[in-house]
Amino acid sequence: MSLKNVNTVLATAGVLFTLYLGVSFILTPETSAPGFGLPSWPAGDGGGFLIVKGSREIAMGLAMGILLVSGHRRALGWVLLMTAVAPFGDMITVLAHHGSVAAAFGIHGLTSALIVAAGLLILRETGKARKAQEAAAPAPAAQPA
Repeated sequence: MSLKNVNTVLATAGVLFTLYLGVSFILTPETSAPGFGLPSWPAGDGGGFLIVKGSREIAMGLAMGILLVSGHRRALGWVLLMTAVAPFGDMITVLAHHGSVAAAFGIHGLTSALIVAAGLLILRETGKARKAQEAAAPAPAAQPA
């Protein structure tokens, strides 16, 4: 299996998982929130923040999906690296609010690391492809004086 195929599978899994998380936090926040790792359910109108989280996840999933489907692989690699900041921030939030250390590192930290790995692999793949194209391109003809 080529690096491009592996990267496509990783990116597709990331897109689908991100969209699933977003929809879950919007439609069923009461079942999604406990797995996030924070020690308590939001009080009062705090549940609205779960919908914000769901909307953020859907936006990230759509951005990655559009780049993947349209073939903008180099841009996808950079967006994956940028997207990895979100689960890293979630990890910091869980730790800062005395949530589950296992969830912080095992869910959010691991997710961030996997997204970074996928982004770096795609950037590596597209960098090699660009160098191969440049090597195969004929040298420009000299202009007569």
